[in-house]
Amino acid sequence: MITRLAGLARPMLLLMEPERAHETTLRALESGLFSAPAEPDDPRLAVDIWDHRLPNPIGIAAGFDKNGRVPDVLVRIGFGFAEIGTVTPLPQVGNPKPRVFRLIRDRALINRLGFNNAGHIRVKARLAMRERNGVMGVNVGANKDSADRTADYVQGIQTFYDDADYFMVNISSPNTPGLRDLQAPAALDELLGRVMAMRDARADATGQRVPVAVKIAPDVAEADLAPICERLEAHGVDAIAVSNTTLARPPGLDRHVAHEAGGLSGRPLFERATIMLAKVHRLTRGRIPLIGIGGIESGETALAKIEAGATLIQLYTALVYEGPGLIERIKEHLLAAMAAQGAANLAPLVGRRVDEWADRPLPESG
Repeated sequence: MITRLAGLARPMLLLMEPERAHETTLRALESGLFSAPAEPDDPRLAVDIWDHRLPNPIGIAAGFDKNGRVPDVLVRIGFGFAEIGTVTPLPQVGNPKPRVFRLIRDRALINRLGFNNAGHIRVKARLAMRERNGVMGVNVGANKDSADRTADYVQGIQTFYDDADYFMVNISSPNTPGLRDLQAPAALDELLGRVMAMRDARADATGQRVPVAVKIAPDVAEADLAPICERLEAHGVDAIAVSNTTLARPPGLDRHVAHEAGGLSGRPLFERATIMLAKVHRLTRGRIPLIGIGGIESGETALAKIEAGATLIQLYTALVYEGPGLIERIKEHLLAAMAAQGAANLAPLVGRRVDEWADRPLPESG
């Protein structure tokens, strides 16, 4: 049912301005227009992580549901987990429109949204009414004009501690000037020191330890990866997400759109993000779970992320072009891959091709 309805709607949505199409999709999900899959997931797809059992490793990336409107619905229609946000302490309108551009031939998007969201108070109130159906992460960020951006992240941990099943610390968006500077080792030390101190204080007070993951950019220079990974590991982060959108413009993109400022996502990001994922896996020696993001548009690309070191994967841009039927196609491909390897679950596939990917040079930025 969901695939048929989405298949009918997708051509119409692609005719709309991108942000209007996105809002239309969210309202359809809120209305209950889409139904749940007919059967539960095959238990071989389940992933045990952070004291949670996810029914499958496929998550919706931050940016789709910025204000926590439909996390339970997203799990109900087939995702293994949902991530809301990025949420900032104060409401933020983001950058001027237009700010989202489709590269249909390239199966890509460019966005310069700028953390547009309703802010902590409104999102917190909405989450208080949710069903709590499945695992939900809260992606926290900083306001553009904040005098102390680290304090904004700490406030996010404090505000949503009772709501989140995990936190994603987003220091990788290219659309907030200076935000990626927080990836520098000294800044990262201060940020994580204060974020983890708040998490630990709340864990002591509640008896519940909420995991903290960090999302890094695909444009990190290869020489900087080792010190970044060393600081992430030293602070005991619970996962690393690789990666966000890229400022790079690979050759051959639609020249009518490629000049637009903002982060590029989708198919052109896949190679760079997957090579970086494998390099991070190698640097951390598999000791930290990785979340693979960037260019997943098929069962084959999802499997490649897992074989390059991802325990979990997230997607967003491909849904614009493939619709929600992509979720089930990925599951079918992963099950076939497990059967071919004689694997009872996904664990034997995680990182089995790390060296093939990690040995590749990162593509030129273009």
